[in-house]
Amino acid sequence: MVLKTSAHYQREYRRRLREQGLIKKEIWIRPENSDKAREIEKELRSDGREGTDAAKSMNRPKWLTDALYEDICKTTLAKSKRASFELIEGVDPTIHVVMHEFGDLPLFVTVAGDQVIVEAVLWPTSDVRDAAEFNEIVLRTHKYFPLSTISLGQRAQDDYYLMFGSLSASSDLSDIVHEIEVLASNVIHATEAYADMLKPTLVTKGERS
Repeated sequence: MVLKTSAHYQREYRRRLREQGLIKKEIWIRPENSDKAREIEKELRSDGREGTDAAKSMNRPKWLTDALYEDICKTTLAKSKRASFELIEGVDPTIHVVMHEFGDLPLFVTVAGDQVIVEAVLWPTSDVRDAAEFNEIVLRTHKYFPLSTISLGQRAQDDYYLMFGSLSASSDLSDIVHEIEVLASNVIHATEAYADMLKPTLVTKGERS
């Protein structure tokens, strides 16, 4: 299977937004208001779908991957067909998530000890123009992507930049769904933000507009 970069999913994401009749508007805000702006944007896109459940379980037991998979398939995110889920069995079972409203962006959810980790592949290190410069910029700016962190990892024996978020393995299901949605959005925004740092074969001028 050919591993696609986040630039591909950015293109698909924008195409599907246009198909929904949405338009892009650029706004300027203070950095500390980023979360608020994202929530407002989500409301302005809303077609009446219900929001995440705010109820919290005080003493919830830790999730197991198979139980998390069964419950997450019952959420509005799954039932609305905005995302699909597949359980990949193995020594360390993983939930493969396909975010259809984000151009079929793939995410991976795993329960590792005390944490639930949601992860996405950004692009290979070889697709970055200047790795040293890029790494410095990421260290200075990744704080503007709420709940997500950028790291290095291996896929198919090659080094890749990854974006991930983590939360307690005892978290409420609605918080895990929120983490998935936020990470998908952050992958798209990160691809836009760092486009100039990538080689031109990945992101063309037309894809940045």
